[in-house]
Amino acid sequence: MSFFEILTIIIPSTLLTAAPLIFTSLGGMFSERSGIVNIGLEGLMAVGAFAAAVSTLGLEHSGLGDASPWIAILIAGAVGGLFSLIHAVVSISFRADQTVSGVALNFLAAGLTIFLVKLIFDGKGQTPYITHNIDKVDIPGLAKIPFLGPLFFQQVAYTSYIAILIAILCWFIVYKTPFGLRLRSVGEHPAAADTLGISVIKMRYIGVLLSGVLGGIGGAVYLVTITSNYNVTTIAGQGFLALAALVFGKWHPIGAMGASLFFGFAQALSITSQQIPYLDRLPSVFMLIAPYVLTLIVLTGFVGRAEAPKADGVPYIKGQR
Repeated sequence: MSFFEILTIIIPSTLLTAAPLIFTSLGGMFSERSGIVNIGLEGLMAVGAFAAAVSTLGLEHSGLGDASPWIAILIAGAVGGLFSLIHAVVSISFRADQTVSGVALNFLAAGLTIFLVKLIFDGKGQTPYITHNIDKVDIPGLAKIPFLGPLFFQQVAYTSYIAILIAILCWFIVYKTPFGLRLRSVGEHPAAADTLGISVIKMRYIGVLLSGVLGGIGGAVYLVTITSNYNVTTIAGQGFLALAALVFGKWHPIGAMGASLFFGFAQALSITSQQIPYLDRLPSVFMLIAPYVLTLIVLTGFVGRAEAPKADGVPYIKGQR
């Protein structure tokens, strides 16, 4: 097998596995840029995946066919946004510890979704498999470009390119718009932002809400492109990888996207290793743990150099500096 053939296996798989991480890490970026630590990304993805599974199954029976998973992604985003309000109320209004609140969100999501699965599907521990996925396709026209076509435009899901476009859009919003300036100001110096008439509470609620919407979409994309059904192990640490990508990307939209692609590459290697010479000789368990080992190595080497927004994790009390 040539090196080019290996790339045609790994790169499309990287784009596929990175898309959910991109959406979710971008959601975490909005929350933490506003000053609210959100460790609950895992829970938001779980809620989004559950909502996508149930919605797709229901929409399929309604005769919507191939449109079902796309509508389900939007529904999952709305559900994720609503679920994130729990974290917003506890962290912003009640000024509770944001780390504890995020951990509680993860536990709540895991327990609640499985309870609802058993309630809806007659005691079963998982949902039925959806029949309408978002499949890999060849992009018309672009797939025939020499060299680049087979690497980037053949056997890819549209969600991968949507995720990259959303990352660029988020960069523009955060760094080129008045909204983005206000969001960053309440995460860096909320007291100063307050004196300028910016509502710190409102901006932080918006940041957490956006994290819920994008986290729910990330979980939905993972379900409709990769797993096809929901159970307690569906997300299996993807939210924590997205959180690691956010930190590795230094709380920057493009950085988070790049880190998500890196972790997507690590996961792609574990998935495709049996098709790649030399890697197929390694014990499969080595490749399965590779993404998480790389996460530890990367965070150990780079977190010390990454600076979070200065007010990240600090509850704001009006009148206090």
